[in-house]
Amino acid sequence: MSWKWEFGFLMLFTSAANYFAGIKISTSANRKTKRLWLTLAIVASLGVLVYFKYANFFIAEAIALLKTLGINARESYLKVILPVGISFFTFQALSYTIDLYKGKMHLEKNFINFTLFVSFFPQLVAGPIERASNLLDQFKKEQHFSSDRLIEGSKLVLWGLFKKVVIADRLATYVEQIYASPEIYGGSTLFLATFFFAFQIYCDFSGYSDIAIGSAHILGFRLMQNFNLPYLATSIKDFWHRWHISLSTWFADYVYKPLGGNRASTVRWMFNILAVYLVSGLWHGANWTFIIWGGIFGALYLAEHAGDRLLRIAGAADFFYRSKTIHVVRVAVVFIAVLVSWVFFRADSMGDATGIVAKMFTGWNVMPFLGSSAFDTVLGLALIILLWFIQVLQYRGIVSIYMSPSGLSRPLRWAGYALMLVMIAMLGVTSEQFIYFQF
Repeated sequence: MSWKWEFGFLMLFTSAANYFAGIKISTSANRKTKRLWLTLAIVASLGVLVYFKYANFFIAEAIALLKTLGINARESYLKVILPVGISFFTFQALSYTIDLYKGKMHLEKNFINFTLFVSFFPQLVAGPIERASNLLDQFKKEQHFSSDRLIEGSKLVLWGLFKKVVIADRLATYVEQIYASPEIYGGSTLFLATFFFAFQIYCDFSGYSDIAIGSAHILGFRLMQNFNLPYLATSIKDFWHRWHISLSTWFADYVYKPLGGNRASTVRWMFNILAVYLVSGLWHGANWTFIIWGGIFGALYLAEHAGDRLLRIAGAADFFYRSKTIHVVRVAVVFIAVLVSWVFFRADSMGDATGIVAKMFTGWNVMPFLGSSAFDTVLGLALIILLWFIQVLQYRGIVSIYMSPSGLSRPLRWAGYALMLVMIAMLGVTSEQFIYFQF
């Protein structure tokens, strides 16, 4: 509201629509009446989201379609800007109403508690997208200051800040320079920029989630884990069990399963998978690059499923999934596939995206351009190596993740915290907003 006060009423409207629909769903005995109120809540909530986030996109596509049909249409767009966090608080509010309709959630009678759930500040603008079943009851418990919570939460906040201002924002400088004019650079430079972006967006987004989770923990509230070492995934399915967990589980519960999930015919199941990934891409932004990004993951998921079935038919599945060497190869292959998909997520247009993909695996006989500061670029690469090393230690349970126990001694842990503080102070870059603020 300090930015644009009217937008506060959008969140209030979404909260009120789902709160009162929840009352009607809970008190109605008729199934059709319950379904009517659920539909009204969904239409009201998504209507606001579609208007602010997608209206101009749909108008532009309609105008383009009319022009291909030979019909001249005057280009006229809505003068709207995207409210901060609208995609997140809309999905969070809807999860309550849908769960209430399914009988998985009890009615929340206190309007203040419900609006607090929708507007809870640590994770409001970029997640994790919480469920009412997890968060609402926590608001009803009396909280007292805890030094243990302060220490544990602060550790996670520190780790999130380190990933954001030391790694992500430093990598952003190089990525922005290359992706601003990708047509003038060679394949090795485009590959390096995309490689940097993969870690930029990971450190940026998981860094925000860590700060949100740590801040909430200090206050006495436990939020769900949103990332779990996604770049160590061994399959596309595994990647989405580790990346933006709160969104992927939201789509699984409220889109994939209602469509029939895997309880349908093979053709229908394939449609369900593609639909979920395409909608997921559209959720990220009103641009064809995001839709294609989602479609790529859908196609990869289906191809992976087909390959798994062939392995089982050939009797090679046990060897394939148990071999340590193949395990490393699988991690590498999945990472490369995800890397290519990030091109469409980051590129400004479909033309830029296809041009980058066409060039990024060629021309490696030429050293990549190191940007306006070779030192910063080399430092960025060194920080990625450091991050990867830490992630492997986390994967093996030596270093803690999400406030889990650590296998390191107390002196080593505190030396690490001190080093992160020094690196934030000396190497931190603070000019970049969080990437997911735009979604």
